[in-house]
Amino acid sequence: MPKKLAIVGLSVCLAAGFLLSILSCALYGNWWPLLVVFTYAIAPLPNAIFGQYVSADPLADVSSSVADFGRFLTSVLVVSGFGLPVVLSHAGIITSMAMFMSISGGVLVYGTIIVYSTLFREQQSDF
Repeated sequence: MPKKLAIVGLSVCLAAGFLLSILSCALYGNWWPLLVVFTYAIAPLPNAIFGQYVSADPLADVSSSVADFGRFLTSVLVVSGFGLPVVLSHAGIITSMAMFMSISGGVLVYGTIIVYSTLFREQQSDF
């Protein structure tokens, strides 16, 4: 039962994050913050694609450059998801309230992704 409750809670947080992002566009009549929503969808993809190149042994001192490149792409997308509303607000394209709503939506969406991946990570047995 706790897993089902976690899924429901995470889905509510994800929906609230997308709602804040869409409302930051709709309430202020400017659809430029919608570009941030595309980074939400694209950000987990590099880790999903390049994650298979990570070593299964946690004590191994070997680092895969392909996996590191996937992490780099993910970090670029996450930083651009937070930075794009700030740049648009600084340039006067969107209002500061739309920037705050878009960043708050981003925190909820990215936080949901992180919590989901930590809660439902497969446990590896030692045997």
